[in-house]
Amino acid sequence: MLHGLAAATSAVVVTALLAALIRAVMLKFGRKGGDVTPHLGGIAVSLTTLGVACAGPVLDVAELGEGVAPLLAASGAVALIGLVGDLRPLGVRVRLVVEAAAATTVVTLAGLSPGAGALAVLWIVFVTHAFQVLDSSDGAMGAVAAVTALGLAVCAIAEGHPGHGLLLSVLAAALTGFLLHNWYPARIHLGDCGSLFTGFLLASSAVAVHTREPGAQTCAELFALTLVVLTDTLLVLVSRRRAGRSILRGGGDHIAHRLRKLGLTTQGSAVVLGAAALAATLVGLQIHDGRIDPVAALPLGLVVPVAVVLLLRVPVYGPASRRRAPHARTPNESAGAAVDLAGGLG
Repeated sequence: MLHGLAAATSAVVVTALLAALIRAVMLKFGRKGGDVTPHLGGIAVSLTTLGVACAGPVLDVAELGEGVAPLLAASGAVALIGLVGDLRPLGVRVRLVVEAAAATTVVTLAGLSPGAGALAVLWIVFVTHAFQVLDSSDGAMGAVAAVTALGLAVCAIAEGHPGHGLLLSVLAAALTGFLLHNWYPARIHLGDCGSLFTGFLLASSAVAVHTREPGAQTCAELFALTLVVLTDTLLVLVSRRRAGRSILRGGGDHIAHRLRKLGLTTQGSAVVLGAAALAATLVGLQIHDGRIDPVAALPLGLVVPVAVVLLLRVPVYGPASRRRAPHARTPNESAGAAVDLAGGLG
């Protein structure tokens, strides 16, 4: 318990300090352009999470637990490929191969059957990029991911995986430390390194913790825990399809942007998304504990299509938007908005 509190506190402080250092270095030596806000903040989140998690065994105060070391290695590989993408253009296939290979490693060690394992790999890759897509507005992805990580940490501990629980708690703490710099107006962004690392670690941990065969309870629980990112991804796909826009083209058409169109501030939209993630996470925890029957959680599934239909009514594609260059950003969009679902893959 004491080690967990110390690890979480260290993660908050180290991430905040490291993010500030990275920002200072990038502002001094980085290239200046249209978007002068540094976008390598993911280095702070990934290095701190990996470092604090590994500090326990090194200092002989805690063990990682079974399956945590391979998960850390796989997550580190995804963070590295994301960092390469932040620094230079990277093809779709390269990212997919690395992410699929990393996910396959996690799934194989989890002991799932071939059929369930294949579905798990696809789910991990999809959720990884769903979190990347959500990183489109200051503070939004960090708030949602931190809440989700805490919810998964509770599930991990309840399932007898204290190592995964500690790792997820450290991730939540690292994201909290990063939010000190990413809250509007953001002074640094996560970039692909941080968003892909966070999404992959959350999705892979969920699979590793739920090693039983996929069933109604597992599916309902994982759906609840990822409700916000799944809704945002579906909204973007449907919206761009209806507008005849390429999904490779970034833009201000995410949930956070539409909430701002409705009058919320950037901070307010992040709070709303965080609150929605908290409510969905609490439902997921109730399903995990068996207090809510998976069938009784079906109404939660109606939230996604209803939210998408209502948010589609908010206009986001005006004449100015069509004339804007594919990778141009509005003042309040983070670097992630220009590299969305498929754009983030390429």
